[in-house]
Amino acid sequence: MRGGWVYIITNRPNGTLYIGVTTDLPRRIWEHKTGAVPGFTSRYGLNRLVYAEQHGDIRDAIRRERTMKTWRRAWKVRLICAENPDWNDLSDALT
Repeated sequence: MRGGWVYIITNRPNGTLYIGVTTDLPRRIWEHKTGAVPGFTSRYGLNRLVYAEQHGDIRDAIRRERTMKTWRRAWKVRLICAENPDWNDLSDALT
C-alpha cells in the first residue's frame, strides 16, 4: 500500500478549518491553492497548509483523518498550535 498524508488547511489564523487526506500532498495543496476542484475549500478560500502528518500506509492516514474530523475545534487548534504556533503556510516546504 502507498503512503498517505493527513493535512489541515485554513484561510487565516484561527479561521475555518478543513481536514483532508491524500497520497500526493504537493499536488493536493496545489489544487486547493488554484481552486482547481470546486467545493467547500474553494468556496471558503481555504489554501493555507497549517498542519500535515505523513503515514506509511494510506489506510492509516484515512483512519486518522476520520478520527480528527470527530474532534472538537479546540483540539484541532491545539494540534496546529503545538506544531505551527504562528499558523504559517507550510506549503512552501513541499516543493
